[in-house]
Amino acid sequence: MARFDLPLAELQAYRAELAEPADFDEFWSATVAEARAHDVDVRLEPVDAGLDLVEVFDVTFAGFGGHPIKAWFTRPRGAAGPLPTVVQYNGYGGGRGLPFQHTQWPSAGYAHLFMDTRGQGAGWGEGGDTPDPVGTGPATPGSMTQGIEDPETYFYRRVFVDAVRAVDAVRTIDGVDPEKVAVTGGSQGGGMTIAAAGLSDGLAAAMPDVPFLSHFRRAIEITDAFPYGEIVKYLAVRRDQTERVLRTLSYFDAVSHARRANAPGLFSVALMDMICPPSTVYAAFNVWGELTGGPTKDMTVYPFNGHEGGQGYQWARQREWVRTHLGR
Repeated sequence: MARFDLPLAELQAYRAELAEPADFDEFWSATVAEARAHDVDVRLEPVDAGLDLVEVFDVTFAGFGGHPIKAWFTRPRGAAGPLPTVVQYNGYGGGRGLPFQHTQWPSAGYAHLFMDTRGQGAGWGEGGDTPDPVGTGPATPGSMTQGIEDPETYFYRRVFVDAVRAVDAVRTIDGVDPEKVAVTGGSQGGGMTIAAAGLSDGLAAAMPDVPFLSHFRRAIEITDAFPYGEIVKYLAVRRDQTERVLRTLSYFDAVSHARRANAPGLFSVALMDMICPPSTVYAAFNVWGELTGGPTKDMTVYPFNGHEGGQGYQWARQREWVRTHLGR
């Protein structure tokens, strides 16, 4: 493994050539409004996870289309609210796992909602519990090309709305401070974090970790690593669909969502990451909040890591950083 992308100095100045659709804001305003026409319908069931210091709840809420989305909600046992809260999104192919696996944030004094990703959960880890009831046209195995013929049917339209609705849902839970909600996630979860930051109002902080789903055109041209490789494989077969696919992806590019973020952001990037190339991460970071007055942003760089990024080192960085934005 070696560095294959731009030198760090060029990454720090990198600007993506972005073909942002003229109706980007209208598309997403209508999409989110359509989802919010459904009651968020948050249901919590206490779970005995064998933890003396952390309370665990099995959560269901209404996501895109009113579809039921699963999550785990945890908080310090006996803590007096209202608590600052971290909403977390998962990496590609993973599920919400087991209830006792999400104890870091409540152990640090925060409430925590870990959202399951619809239609995923069988690629690694301990599984997921949220089906995707929507069918799609021909697609490469995986999630990246499901419904890619049109922005209305693309898989990530549903997932991004689920991410926004997770924020809506957690704000209704007793003991949560609705003014002190942060979003975070790594890889796919990082891309979802950026989307949630661009589509949600009033977030206190956002922490995208080695984010995926950013600067699609460059990603599919400089890496054939999966999951971006799913798009490459699709276009290698459906040779006449390139412009149609790129048009669809332009509504979901984290670069566009980053421009609309209105919360402070803490990113991480790994300079040997072939799955989420560094230039695609900096493409989003460098425009963070440029349409909303420029909220503060920070980047943590891991020069000798691949897609694993900083792992525990990055969580420690997030823990210290989030205290300045959410308190304890």
